[in-house]
Amino acid sequence: MSERILQINELLRQEIAGLISREIFLEDGLITVTRVICSPNLHNAKAFISVLPANHAGSALSLLRSNNSLFNKELRKKIKMKFIPKIFWAIDEQERYVMEIDKVFDEINNNDSLD
Repeated sequence: MSERILQINELLRQEIAGLISREIFLEDGLITVTRVICSPNLHNAKAFISVLPANHAGSALSLLRSNNSLFNKELRKKIKMKFIPKIFWAIDEQERYVMEIDKVFDEINNNDSLD
């Protein structure tokens, strides 16, 4: 992946995260943008999110998808590009795996300290 696309990915992640914190309200939940991956032609971008608590993931995705036009409009104001990529939303399963692995390591450490 080119350096330019990596920079755009990070810029989009920051701007989308800021928009979510200012404009989107998920009752009793927290949405975090973990990463954004743009297509090589910059027409599409996949924004990965983590949601706490995890049982709010479906409603968070619905909320974000229903506000895609807001994201597009606000990103156009903030980012000077020929066109803004169309955003597709996905739950970041990587985060869940990391938490599960951390839990296993914690259990191993607790068992070692008991011996």
